[in-house]
Amino acid sequence: MLGEYRITGRRASEIAASVEQAVGSGELAPGQVLPPMRELAARLEVNPNTVAAAYRTLRERGVIETAGRRGSRIRPRPASTARGSLRIEAPPGVRDLGKGNPDPALLPALGEAFAAVTEAYAQAPGMYAQAPVDPEFAALARRGFDADGVPAGPVIATSGSLDAIERVLTAHLRPGDAVAVEDPGWGSLLDLVPALGMRPVPVALDDDGPLPDALEAALKGGARAVVVTGRAQNPTGAAIGAARAAELRAVLAGHRGVLLIEDDHGHAIVDLPLHTLAGATDRWAFVRSVAKAYGPDLRVAVLTGDAVTADRVSGRQRLGPGWVSRLLQRAMVHLWNSGAVDSRAVARSYAHRRDALVRALEARGVEAHGRSGMNVWVPVSDETGAVARLLHAGWAVAPGARFRMSAPQGIRITVSPLDDVDIGPLADAVAAAAGPAKPLSYG
Repeated sequence: MLGEYRITGRRASEIAASVEQAVGSGELAPGQVLPPMRELAARLEVNPNTVAAAYRTLRERGVIETAGRRGSRIRPRPASTARGSLRIEAPPGVRDLGKGNPDPALLPALGEAFAAVTEAYAQAPGMYAQAPVDPEFAALARRGFDADGVPAGPVIATSGSLDAIERVLTAHLRPGDAVAVEDPGWGSLLDLVPALGMRPVPVALDDDGPLPDALEAALKGGARAVVVTGRAQNPTGAAIGAARAAELRAVLAGHRGVLLIEDDHGHAIVDLPLHTLAGATDRWAFVRSVAKAYGPDLRVAVLTGDAVTADRVSGRQRLGPGWVSRLLQRAMVHLWNSGAVDSRAVARSYAHRRDALVRALEARGVEAHGRSGMNVWVPVSDETGAVARLLHAGWAVAPGARFRMSAPQGIRITVSPLDDVDIGPLADAVAAAAGPAKPLSYG
């Protein structure tokens, strides 16, 4: 079962460390089955409860997963191996379309905002015991939520979308719980869920977002939470339209106890309306990041949700970082009030590049997806080979393995660095590199 490697230790911490050390060194490979708890306890001459505690620690750290009677095994992709490490580094002379960054030319200058904030700070420095959320920041964020039909709820500032999602998941779920996630989906989220000791359950999608039947199957299979992207889905560019939103809300209505998390990281860079699912279940959260429109390094997102969820998240936040810097919140207030980002112009710019690439690929007989946002997803039969051939041709793209669980293979191309003159040569290179592929959605 374990080959030549022997787990050692007398205490739970020592047993867990023995397994983690073997995973890190490669002596225990992904998918390798661990001994049943009673068997290992007998071998180590310890109480079975000690081994049970060690296995529990390993699950919580995302090192192993447990599948009922099939026992415990090393996770196929241990949490210590982040999907982000599967990126392709572009050597000199190669255009990098794989990092997923926004176009710097479309980001606002921050100097005026921070100058105004620091001048005000000199007169009234932020201190302990002040409200964690700046009142004007909350009011402007709430105004934006109201405009998009997001239900009423408290406003919380978090350090980006992933921070918000982690806080919401841990507020309601425990290690071992299943979380329905889009497949293909955001690689960081696919890493986060197992790192929390939870089990990701793939939900297939098409250009209109998650497939209702796939979501229903995941929820009937025991998923206690679902994370969906309303628009600019990473990596496929899917966007939930009105008809699909109605179907998904009908599915969720049959599972009112499920936790719904909606990620709107595409806000202010997307030219499609939001059809929110928020409020379709009793426990819900809606997350809106400023990273794509205002700059990733601002590390600010806005979270709202039902009263219980918001109370749990804000309460736990107070015991950790306490609050997101009110300097950053005030900077965002200045940027919002000054109209520093022309969201319509930004959306048009990304749409122009994205649509041009999709059309060029389709003209060359290559299936491509990119309904919204800054990414285009191209299904391929051999993503490793396609990535390598494109690299040789002068283009670095993101391998689909960063974003997939059960979905067919593909590559992600970020259009942010592209100009009109790049579209034809890139489409030629992708057509030469891609082979026959399965469609995006699957049943």
